Amino acid sequence: MAIQQNGKSVVIGTIGQDAHMIGAWVLSEAFKEAGFNVTFLGAVVPQEDFINSAIETAADAILISSNYGMGIIDCEGMRDKCIEAGLDNIILYAGGAVAALADLESNWPEIERKFLSMGFNRVFRNTISAEEAVQFLKKDLGMNDA
Repeated sequence: MAIQQNGKSVVIGTIGQDAHMIGAWVLSEAFKEAGFNVTFLGAVVPQEDFINSAIETAADAILISSNYGMGIIDCEGMRDKCIEAGLDNIILYAGGAVAALADLESNWPEIERKFLSMGFNRVFRNTISAEEAVQFLKKDLGMNDA
């Protein structure tokens, strides 16, 4: 059975020096199944590559995975670079082990606050399912079947 496209596009990859890409790949497959046009960048992706791909594909969202504990550092300045590139309204998500595992357990509210203050629309722990991420993005995009 063919997947019905919903007309929305996302760019997905693993940021910085992080070579862990299984989570991002699972996420990309879930978004494809949900009808999104997905540009999957793979691992070890600099911020500029996310932004350039978003421009090239007229993406509605950039979804950043990070599982080596440094995502909070790798994502700094991302919103500002998006604005400079004319992507003022693009939705930004980050997820995975975006900070040291001990911090994820003991200090999640502060980590979430930091990402939101950096201009991210949402940040997710590494316990969220890909299907939940799809539902959040549908909601944030104002899609009726969310």
